[in-house]
Amino acid sequence: MKRSYATGLVIASLLGISDIASLPFGDGEHPPVPVAVAGALLGLITLVGAWYGWRGRRGGIVAVIVSRLLSAATAVPAFFVDGVPPGFVALAAVGVAVTLLSVGLVAVGLRRPAETPAAVTP
Repeated sequence: MKRSYATGLVIASLLGISDIASLPFGDGEHPPVPVAVAGALLGLITLVGAWYGWRGRRGGIVAVIVSRLLSAATAVPAFFVDGVPPGFVALAAVGVAVTLLSVGLVAVGLRRPAETPAAVTP
């Protein structure tokens, strides 16, 4: 397993845990309850996908990538909606940046290993 791929899975897992853990700490307005619930579900999908991805399953890797990108998409309105506290906007920005980093690192696992000339059979 490549080190960057493993690092990406660990970062994605930590983001998934933070999505789940943040559910009870919201005030219902920042983030709105539906967004918090969606984030928690996406965090759970991330953790399950990371577990399968760690074992080399491509479906798990895809689940991690898709769930992290959707989770980042739920944070984007914080940049455009009026009344969001600056601390939440900064947290959303950091979350989106770290999510993109983890997705980039995990995407390495989708590449198929190159065949060596000795491994090619006629």
